[in-house]
Amino acid sequence: MELSQELLDREACYRAFQTHDARFDGRIFVGVTSTGIYCRPICPARVPKFENCRFFASAAGAQEAGFRPCLRCRPEIAPELAFWRGTSNTVSRALKLIADGALDESEAGVEALAERLGVGGRQLRRLFQQHIGASPIAVAQTRRVLFAKHLIHDTRLSMTEVALSAGFGSVRRFNETFRKMFGRPPSTLRRTRKGAKSGPDHGAAEGVTLRLSYRPPYDWPGMLDALSARADRRLEHVEGDVWRRVVELDGRRGSVGVAHLPERHAVAVTIHFPEVRALPAIVARVKRVFDLGADIAMIGSHLARDPTLAPLIAKRPGLRAPGDWDRDTVGASLDEHAPPGWRPWHAYAAQHLRMASHG
Repeated sequence: MELSQELLDREACYRAFQTHDARFDGRIFVGVTSTGIYCRPICPARVPKFENCRFFASAAGAQEAGFRPCLRCRPEIAPELAFWRGTSNTVSRALKLIADGALDESEAGVEALAERLGVGGRQLRRLFQQHIGASPIAVAQTRRVLFAKHLIHDTRLSMTEVALSAGFGSVRRFNETFRKMFGRPPSTLRRTRKGAKSGPDHGAAEGVTLRLSYRPPYDWPGMLDALSARADRRLEHVEGDVWRRVVELDGRRGSVGVAHLPERHAVAVTIHFPEVRALPAIVARVKRVFDLGADIAMIGSHLARDPTLAPLIAKRPGLRAPGDWDRDTVGASLDEHAPPGWRPWHAYAAQHLRMASHG
């Protein structure tokens, strides 16, 4: 293993796990050598001994090192913060393409992905090791399996639909990969989990609800206000405390609704769509619209250095810039005139100024 795969400041990482510090949720994962399991910092399990811990910057890094996801803290629902950790532009673009299925059962593989990004395959692998701590293939496979695990826990989709939703070409391939990573077939995970819903399996057309996490704080009223101000009434609207949108993908039509779960630092996303393979793309768009991947505390600390913005940020510390449904941008309606490298930051500043004026 290259040193870049494993976080080197082990003492600082261990302190975060000792205190169950939520600020590091999504930033670091611990692999416990005595159990072969990796966890989030907020895991309620007993803190392992220091000498039994290895620390990673991503779930994929822990997975690639041979650790299995914890069934208690569920790494699949940890906030995804890679974009805000200073990831290189090439890796950020690659991660978005992987999220859209660029490496799902692909024959072309990493070389084709690298070509799309304008770099060589070896260079792309090196950048992933440096910034993510895992190879592109490991990231794609971990994403697929963890998304499948998320669906098994939170929905009543059949195992066939779970496999297709997670980007597996066949149920056989899904079962093989899941057994390799968890040491058990996926169906046993649904049967043994506490509080499992009873009743028949339901397809995506009847409705699938997933919980997506974020790093607090989150100014939900501010986000709904911004979405209401820009809404195209033919496609989206705010109804009470819920955002709703018509979804049109590949000639098919459905809907999505997003509600806030403040006590869980998450949003509940309910999707109705006739094609289960579209679920990852819809989830990715919801994460972008609601800016769920932002490290809002870090962003606020940087912007608060401006004397004009500081009191506004103190007043609304969790205010975020809404993303665009169709374009891969943050604050699309707020930052058109900012240089590309500054657009996300400009969008947050513009959002605070807009809300101050609006209020």
